[in-house]
Amino acid sequence: NKDGKGVAWANSLFEDNAEFGLGMLLANKKIRNTLKEKMEEAIAAGVDAKLKGAFENWIANMNDGDGSKAAAKEVIEALKGADTSSAPLKDINDRTDYLVKRSQWAFGGDGWAYDIGYGGLDHVLASGEDINIFVVDTEVYSNTGGQSSKATPTAAIAKFAASGKRVKKKDLGMIAATYGYVYVAQISLGANMNQAIKAIKEAEAYHGPSLIIAYAPCINHGIKTGMATTIAEEKKAVETGYWHLWRFNPELKEEGKNPFTIDSKAPTADYKEFIESETRYSRLQRAFPERAQVLFDKAADAAKDRYEYLGKLAKLYE
Repeated sequence: NKDGKGVAWANSLFEDNAEFGLGMLLANKKIRNTLKEKMEEAIAAGVDAKLKGAFENWIANMNDGDGSKAAAKEVIEALKGADTSSAPLKDINDRTDYLVKRSQWAFGGDGWAYDIGYGGLDHVLASGEDINIFVVDTEVYSNTGGQSSKATPTAAIAKFAASGKRVKKKDLGMIAATYGYVYVAQISLGANMNQAIKAIKEAEAYHGPSLIIAYAPCINHGIKTGMATTIAEEKKAVETGYWHLWRFNPELKEEGKNPFTIDSKAPTADYKEFIESETRYSRLQRAFPERAQVLFDKAADAAKDRYEYLGKLAKLYE
């Protein structure tokens, strides 16, 4: 932007998104905590009232996104009129680019999050650190050729599941929510843009680990109307109960409220009609019609049970 601030991007190995992001977060945290110590040292040594007030305001708001922006400007302005040739003011002045709280996100697909990198993701969520994790859930290993992952749903055809996956999809969101101190949300941009934006903003504002799982139609799904209709496909996925929208916010529990919110309405469209509109399911119907019927019924029942379970969670505090 006009202040020279914006997104910085780095990437590492396929399987270590979460750990790589955590390392960046901890390094940044260490530098900013050192800044805090230097400010406290300066206050104790005796600085003018303007600097003292600016430092105290920054310390109070250092872990708040918007608050740290305003406080950072105040510190930078106060330093302009001060002698910064000696420590600790020199140390503070040399690190002003760390005054604003950075928003740390780790992005990856379901192959990483549900499968190959799950151990690292779980470790990072369990750390309690203020890091945000965003999972683009295509329900298959998309960038390595379309292999089945633990995110692949019942009845879907993929590599290593040529006759349809026979077991249910791993519930990554609910597993994370059991920690009790992890913010978790499932979103689908095409189904409810406002819910998606709200979840992202809540995750960023939450002072702790956050996990957002986003439904992402993929070329491997074989959408019969084409990839240009993915937004409509995201909407259908929610309308049929194939994908559910919900949020788990630990801060609400601290306020005596139900931390769980279900943002999906009861299904209004046919589940089987939806999955049959994608070749990852319809291929099974053509090749193994009897097996397809059994697995399609199993998948539809699982989706129904899932929504009923989410509804019970939403009523816990009533």
